[in-house]
Amino acid sequence: MASEAEPGRRRRCCTQDMPDVPKVLDSRGDSDGPRRGSLCDRHCAAINNVQGDLGDLGCHLHRPCVLPAMSTASCFQQHSEEVCESCTVKTTLTAENAVEANKLSNNYKFGFKKWKSHVTARPWEDRSEIVKELYSDLNVIRGSGGSTRTCGNVLYLLLFGWWLSLLYVLVAAVMFVTVIGAPYGRLCWDLAGYFLWPFGKVIQKVEVPKSHQVCEAGAGESSALLGGPTPRRWRPQCWAGTGYWHHASTAVWLCLGCPVLALAHGLVCVTAWLLIVLIPVAKLSARATSRVLLLPPERVLIRRLRMTEVPLEGEVILCCYRAANPYYYKYAVDGINVFAVNLLPLVLVTLVLGYADSPNHLTGSAVKFTLALLSIMPLSYYIGMAIASISAQSNFAVGAVVNATFGSITELTFYITALIKGSREGNRCYAEVVKSALTGTLVGCVLFVPGLCMVIGGIRHQEQRFNSRSAGVSSALLFLSVGGVFAPTLFSKVYGKLVCGECHNVTQNPLGHYLCHNCHFDLMDNNGTLYYSHVQPLVYTVSILLPAAYLIGLFFTLKTHTHIYDIHISDCHMPGHHHSAVVHWSRWRALVILLLSTLCMSACADLATEHISPILTNSTISQYFISVTVLAMVPELPEIVNGIQFALQNNLSLSIEIGNCIAVQVCMLQIPILVLFTIFYPTNFTLVFSDLHVYASMFSVVLMNYIFMDGKCDYFQGTVLVMVYFILLAVYFFAPSPSGC
Repeated sequence: MASEAEPGRRRRCCTQDMPDVPKVLDSRGDSDGPRRGSLCDRHCAAINNVQGDLGDLGCHLHRPCVLPAMSTASCFQQHSEEVCESCTVKTTLTAENAVEANKLSNNYKFGFKKWKSHVTARPWEDRSEIVKELYSDLNVIRGSGGSTRTCGNVLYLLLFGWWLSLLYVLVAAVMFVTVIGAPYGRLCWDLAGYFLWPFGKVIQKVEVPKSHQVCEAGAGESSALLGGPTPRRWRPQCWAGTGYWHHASTAVWLCLGCPVLALAHGLVCVTAWLLIVLIPVAKLSARATSRVLLLPPERVLIRRLRMTEVPLEGEVILCCYRAANPYYYKYAVDGINVFAVNLLPLVLVTLVLGYADSPNHLTGSAVKFTLALLSIMPLSYYIGMAIASISAQSNFAVGAVVNATFGSITELTFYITALIKGSREGNRCYAEVVKSALTGTLVGCVLFVPGLCMVIGGIRHQEQRFNSRSAGVSSALLFLSVGGVFAPTLFSKVYGKLVCGECHNVTQNPLGHYLCHNCHFDLMDNNGTLYYSHVQPLVYTVSILLPAAYLIGLFFTLKTHTHIYDIHISDCHMPGHHHSAVVHWSRWRALVILLLSTLCMSACADLATEHISPILTNSTISQYFISVTVLAMVPELPEIVNGIQFALQNNLSLSIEIGNCIAVQVCMLQIPILVLFTIFYPTNFTLVFSDLHVYASMFSVVLMNYIFMDGKCDYFQGTVLVMVYFILLAVYFFAPSPSGC
């Protein structure tokens, strides 16, 4: 793909493509400073800026604008305060292949999951030098490796180098004691010095000359391969060349030395891999185990590289210069980010520990709940990757069905399992937890997700622009959805009967003031006439209208008004690059991973709901706070990461759409599905929220629409959204727990 460029680097508009339209030539000596075009040109550029920088998608941007022939003066008159209405802006995104083109197109479709990572393998020549270094093997000798005295190398010495070197010394002593293992003892002695500080050194696999394979004397022999005196292990040894002694020495090594060292290197490899920035150390240990320890000692040569030394002949097995690289957060294995790879074993531990230790003999409920919640993060990533892969390799209908079916599967799985458990135990607290989690997701995706993206993106870009028209569609749907979701609550406030649990007469006067506690609106008065005759039909009506409005929004943005996004995706290749699509996951593989991830998600959600009750009961923190933070935002972490990545590349439109799309789906899909579920499986879930949820949600939506009104933002506006979100969290933190919990 193309490099991730700044917004104004490849934009063309209006007068650049129309020779009939006069242009104001640039003047280097003007007092105005920067080069200027006509006012019409600047208005067209403003339209182009609304789209944000799409260079992070790795594409060429072509923005042709068609204007009728007009003079510069008339353009000034007609467009002094408004955008050129005759400018038809079209953005063409050139992708690497057809699959990536479909993925980019799906990112700009309302209701489709936005995915930043590639679903196909990127061509090696299109990657930056930093990324190429991440995937390179540790067998390349550089002309100048620079200084090896770095913080990462010192960290290696403190964490692994000293005890690994000591272990090699001990194994060398054991090999010398056995006598017949002396050649391997000398090898371990040399490797002890290497692994104490392997940087700037090289391990080479050499071919033993035929003249050294027979018993000949002469300490002054020289090697034609490297020159100079023959290394000590090459010098002929009659007993080592004998077949019997050679096999005996190898057997002793494989029994006494190699297993211990392989186990130590395995421990180093796993530890360094989990630390991510030390993945070069993991590669070093893995390569040492698979190559160096299995070679005969006479085939291994260890040398220190010098700045003026010519490249060595023969095969280089290991050559490492740096133990740490901070860019390894970009590392991927078969298209899967390294963080998701490292968290995958956590899912297995959670399932085994959760179902094998049901009586909580090994760990308590708090540990199991935390593990189950953390396991949801990698599973959410795999579900998102699978949805993006299937959608990119399928037609629009299949992609729409997959996104509609599995787009909210993470949240719905947890909500439904919690409602089932609450219904079985007769505990209304689970229904309140679900309502709080729904509200927390709505508020977090409206305030925290776009606000955090604005702050992080604003650090790199002074001002970011986004497509205000597409954001306006999501905002309108949010207003509609919030009004529909909280309509039954407002109805119950107006017509419900206020019931208080305890009241005290403050003035000791029967006609005086009363202080009441635990007050709520009772909808079940007179055998539930108000609820069953009025509130429940309203809930069902809203649950039908909200998905219908969602479908209308899809039809509006994907069919009749696709020009809102002004995006054209082309799978044309970049000049000089012609690559076929090599997908990371095929459709069938993605489907299998999607189903397995969904199954594991259901199991983790079941464990989370199974062990959340002691936390809610014994915790001193309000159940509101736990639900609106941990339960609401942890499943959305992969989406938050995608939004941050888009914002860093100055593509704030997609960052905003990520939060808006989740919030809209919460109100227009997830809540109606939960209401539908309660019809077939009666639970304590009713679409009547507390006052705190109503006020927090409505205020968040109003504030978001005010911030997004002008189609541009900076880090200050993002800070406002984040601070308001934290203020609401403080309110939930100090709020008393809901009734019934």
